[in-house]
Amino acid sequence: MTVDSRESAAALDAADPLAGMRARFVVDDEPIYLAGNSLGRLPCETSARLAQVVADEWGTGLVGSWESWIDLPTHVGDLIAGLIGARPGEVIVTDSTTVNLYKLASAALDARPAARVIVADADDFPTDRFVLEGLARARDLELRLFTADPVAGPKVDALADSLSPDTALLVMSHVDYRSGAIARLAEITERAHAVSALVLWDLSHSVGIVPVDVESAGVDLAVGCTYKYLNAGPGSPAFAYVRRSLQPELRQPIWGWFGQRQQFGMSGSYDPDPGIGGTQTGTPPVLGLVAAQVGAALVAEAGVDAIRTKSTALTAVAVECFDAWLAPLGFTLGSPRDPDRRGGHLTVEHPEAWGLCHALIERSGVVPDYRAPDAIRLGFPPLYTRFVDVWDALDRLRTLAQSGAVPVPPPRRVT
Repeated sequence: MTVDSRESAAALDAADPLAGMRARFVVDDEPIYLAGNSLGRLPCETSARLAQVVADEWGTGLVGSWESWIDLPTHVGDLIAGLIGARPGEVIVTDSTTVNLYKLASAALDARPAARVIVADADDFPTDRFVLEGLARARDLELRLFTADPVAGPKVDALADSLSPDTALLVMSHVDYRSGAIARLAEITERAHAVSALVLWDLSHSVGIVPVDVESAGVDLAVGCTYKYLNAGPGSPAFAYVRRSLQPELRQPIWGWFGQRQQFGMSGSYDPDPGIGGTQTGTPPVLGLVAAQVGAALVAEAGVDAIRTKSTALTAVAVECFDAWLAPLGFTLGSPRDPDRRGGHLTVEHPEAWGLCHALIERSGVVPDYRAPDAIRLGFPPLYTRFVDVWDALDRLRTLAQSGAVPVPPPRRVT
């Protein structure tokens, strides 16, 4: 793909089969929003749907509305299941990604009591590592961290060197939150199973943007958020996937009445739901679930394969612009060049990344996000990002860098 002018980018927009989806979101042309890989835009339908739930179901229906609300975690879970290649009854929407990771990792460790090692990526998203550090300390286990290539991601053979017969659990992100590198999910899962370890995948940066087929890959467990490419809003509930054959075997550690088999029996002892419902703990967040339902339905309507096709094209245009404009100015590419190994965002690195990122937002009308120590992440969610947005954003970054007048930014966030 060669895009050598803004007009050629506009021509791609005119031919884009997903172009009409942009109108389904609350969008202003300015600023150019490239942080949807961190917090997705608001779907137009979400505001109306939430207003209806608040006014009618809560305002008028009151407690009687629990007749429909109580099944939202599984109904929305089944919708998300279709986006990751899972079956109905294998996904539930509940709690946060961090809490779900703790629940599933703890249950997996209980299921492998003789194995004493947890394996994880040393540079994975901090909350994932922190959860595992806490579990390892509480259980006196070894947390064995491997180091992946910071741009290309984990190499299967190198990762396999960290696995051994005493490995209970491998935890990894499918798409790296910094570089966007896509891990070889099926191959890595197979290598872990060869030593009888369970595998827990974090799908936060892949659900709704990168095709995933957890069933064909034999994935055991997965978690992910809904506020990025599923556009469910800040703090929206996360999802948990448990392969059906494992559900009777695993018991998550935070027992609560929503995970109880006979929830309203009010019995004196805990008897967990043997299915995916047993992953629940407390009362579900109804408004967040409704927002997740709207966002996931939009992704399902567009189709993950079509989304991936456009996503690959958007990042390809961004790489072209990077090579022509930014590389000569001292930037380096912090994402894989191979489009098949690259997720939905592109990372560019520069010694003054934090100052440039701040200036882009304050002076240039572009909203990316920053990751320490030197990375600017540019997210291109295909449902509302245009090719001209990519062109204009990188052109403005080039102009800013060429000016040499990057203002002194506020104190750097350690994020």
